[in-house]
Amino acid sequence: MEFTVNFLHLFVYVLYLVSPLLLFLLFIIFLLGQIVGKKENWNWFDSLYWSFITSTTVGYGDIRPTEKLSKTLAVIIALIGLVFTGIIVALALYSTKEVMQAQLDFQIIEKTIDTITE
Repeated sequence: MEFTVNFLHLFVYVLYLVSPLLLFLLFIIFLLGQIVGKKENWNWFDSLYWSFITSTTVGYGDIRPTEKLSKTLAVIIALIGLVFTGIIVALALYSTKEVMQAQLDFQIIEKTIDTITE
C-alpha cells in the first residue's frame, strides 16, 4: 500500500509539472477538431467527440471526415494524441522507477543497520 501511495503522490506531482504542455496539446487537439468540424458541417460536440476519439487512435468510424484537409488534420490529431499518451506513459514509468528505487534503497539501509547493530 505504501508503494501505491508514494507512486500516486509522485505521479500527480510530475503530472502537475508538465500540465502546461499537456493542456497545450489538448487545446491543439480541440482546436483542430473544431476546424475539421466546421469543414465537415458537424456540430461542436460531434467535433469534440471525434477529435478526442481520433487523438486516442480508437477511431470508432461513426463520424469520419470526407474532405482532404480534414483527413490531413486527422493524421495530425492522431500524432499529437500519440505524443500526449507517450508523455503520460513516460511519467508513469518515471514515477514507478523512482518509487521502486527509493524503496530498494530503504531496504538496503535497513539491512545495513541491522548488520551493524548485531
